[in-house]
Amino acid sequence: MPEPREIAERLLDAQVDFVLAEVSGDRFAEVVARDVESVLGVADTLVFRDIVEVDQAKQTVATIIDLIGGSPVLADMVGVFADSIYDHIANNNEYTLGQVVDREPVEALLEKIFGMHQAQERILDRLTESPLVATVASKFVDKLISDFMEANKQFAGKIPGVSSLISMGQSAAKSAKKATESTFIGDMAGKGAVFALKRTNNAIREMLRDAPVHDAAMEFWDLHADEPVSGLRDYLSQKDLNELVLLCYEIAVTTREKEYFGLLVEECVEVFFTKYGDYTLAAMLPELGLSGADITTEILRYGPAVIDGARRNGVLSKLIRERLEPFYTSEQVLAILGGE
Repeated sequence: MPEPREIAERLLDAQVDFVLAEVSGDRFAEVVARDVESVLGVADTLVFRDIVEVDQAKQTVATIIDLIGGSPVLADMVGVFADSIYDHIANNNEYTLGQVVDREPVEALLEKIFGMHQAQERILDRLTESPLVATVASKFVDKLISDFMEANKQFAGKIPGVSSLISMGQSAAKSAKKATESTFIGDMAGKGAVFALKRTNNAIREMLRDAPVHDAAMEFWDLHADEPVSGLRDYLSQKDLNELVLLCYEIAVTTREKEYFGLLVEECVEVFFTKYGDYTLAAMLPELGLSGADITTEILRYGPAVIDGARRNGVLSKLIRERLEPFYTSEQVLAILGGE
């Protein structure tokens, strides 16, 4: 009669072989489909709110944002991704911009932006509060006038007698500009710039509300829609794109460290619980765009290669034995095998 320990060893070997067979070859697909169905059956009896607490979810989301958002892999790959995308765009003449991005959502987006009158009003009002913006606007207008006068001077030079009139006008304009350098007149000019900026803002308001800006923007889009995607490189150099992506990444990384961002994340978790807290775990899958078949497919996409590699180098068999051996060598099992 074999000793209880010997029987236990034989049973352990048999179960290790059984488990290995379950995860090998065609049998693995059957096991995965069976187990996924069983897990979803259990998940359909569990309500999300009963399994996960709000505070736990907040901590988990914060941890994910903190660890993944600042991971070395992401930091290293951001610039590499930007360069790779640029290289692909630069070499891709097979697709047009219109094939990649549909016209309808672009039109809806522009219509929404131009229709956001409250935001436009606020932005324009805040601009008038900045003396520096008024100064910039004043210099911009001054530049336009100067360029206009220069163009007229060149044109007038071709007409006898007119060039002298233009020269007189330029001389008067320079004298007026020099006069504004005094304290009093300069201050008045500054106030005039602010007034001019407000008038300009009113013109911008009217243009956005009445003029066919939306149609003009869509016409600009249509001009580019039939061009190859590679044409986008005309707007940015590879260096510009790389630096822009890295700057945006830096903004995202530094923003996630702020306390206010944490409050936003917590509020999002609260909203999620309000909407989905009473769903079962299985019922949430369709809301996420997933099904049991999707889960099975993804497991079978990567699982066989991982398991086959672990089985061939002996790691899988070793892990299974380590998990089962304490049970078979326990005093309770040995006693049962000994007939006690």
